[in-house]
Amino acid sequence: MTASGVRLLEGRPIADEIRIAVAEDVATFAAANGRAPGLAVVIIGRDAPSTVYLEQILRGCAKVGIHAEFVELEGEATERSVAAAIRRVNADPSVDGVIVQMPLPPTIRLRAVIDAIDPAKDIDGIHPLNAGLLRLGYDGFLPATAHAAVEILRRSGIEIAGRDAVIIGRSAVVGMPAAFMMVKEDATVTVCHSRTRDLAEHVRQADIVIVAAGRPGLVTGAMLKPGAVVVDVGINLVDGHVVGDVDFASAVKVASAITPVPGGVGPLTNALLLTHLIRAAERQASARHALARRATAREPSEREPSEREPSSTEPPEREPSSTEPPEREPSNTEPPEREPSNARPGPSAAPRGDR
Repeated sequence: MTASGVRLLEGRPIADEIRIAVAEDVATFAAANGRAPGLAVVIIGRDAPSTVYLEQILRGCAKVGIHAEFVELEGEATERSVAAAIRRVNADPSVDGVIVQMPLPPTIRLRAVIDAIDPAKDIDGIHPLNAGLLRLGYDGFLPATAHAAVEILRRSGIEIAGRDAVIIGRSAVVGMPAAFMMVKEDATVTVCHSRTRDLAEHVRQADIVIVAAGRPGLVTGAMLKPGAVVVDVGINLVDGHVVGDVDFASAVKVASAITPVPGGVGPLTNALLLTHLIRAAERQASARHALARRATAREPSEREPSEREPSSTEPPEREPSSTEPPEREPSNTEPPEREPSNARPGPSAAPRGDR
């Protein structure tokens, strides 16, 4: 709570609770599989705000026992070199999750990167398969930042159902996923973007505002409805300081609750990413064990010989021996088959060949 009575929606206390649960899950996984879950972070260039975020992720992994490492592309990265690096970590059985530094350099298309990620290791939910599962309301990996923006509302007890929500930003990794998640929570959602006319008017109608535009100070207190709840997803470096997309000083005078930057969505994003990783690791381990069981079931065992090859423990089919009487020809002492007589049972009795 601030001095003006506005509630601060802080992500750190929630993130701490999540990390405690993740640490227990990691220990259980390591005991069952002989290794810790593994994360690979693909870095293309050194963008200052995103590097800060990624280093926080690595520190968070270390605290809960997850093995994490940077896969840094040196020199002038191309779409082909980035895709090749991603495919290498896809094929590494010790890596359970892959994330790629965002934003990408302007010379590299997002589609070229996301298509290369194995959906089973796509813990940031950017592959088209996971994006489609989200859109359809099915179980898949959620983009961690969008997940955190909605989860901080849920865990803070903010009512979402039936309320008007404005999402500012339509990116495939934050804005649109957050909009889909808010719809799933039964909010009435408006998505605003750089071409939206009169942004302030849309924002002024919203009970909940989620800002993910990447423009520092875009939303001010003058644009907000009194009592609105504000979730600031932005991470911008201005004069050596990390600031959000919301002008905090003016917004805090109008909002009823607001996330600080830093300390709001960021810590929760990192913690939720760890939950995605452990889920990916458990799913992949389960799939490998199931595959091994099927392979074992297909192999002939000593007790269950193959139908094609007789087991050495089974006797071969024997030729008739001299001690076994041959099949006898009908002799004169055996009566021939008799024609049906009036003494036989009626039609309800089955013929000899059908008995």
